[in-house]
Amino acid sequence: MTKNRYSETDPLHHTLKVKGMLKPIIEHLREDITKIAEPKAQALFETSAEVLTGLVKAFDHYEQKSEKAWQ
Repeated sequence: MTKNRYSETDPLHHTLKVKGMLKPIIEHLREDITKIAEPKAQALFETSAEVLTGLVKAFDHYEQKSEKAWQ
């Protein structure tokens, strides 16, 4: 993980760090879908990846202040 340019008291320091931790998990979940044969487990992994992707998007919106709630 790369060091970001924000101080630890800046929320952006933490949003960037958390997003950096979530993205590899999303990739891992999607890769594992091809390794397992059970449809319910595949659905669980895909759903988990989608939920985490939505969370990354929420962090993006916070950082960009692109949603009214974050302005």
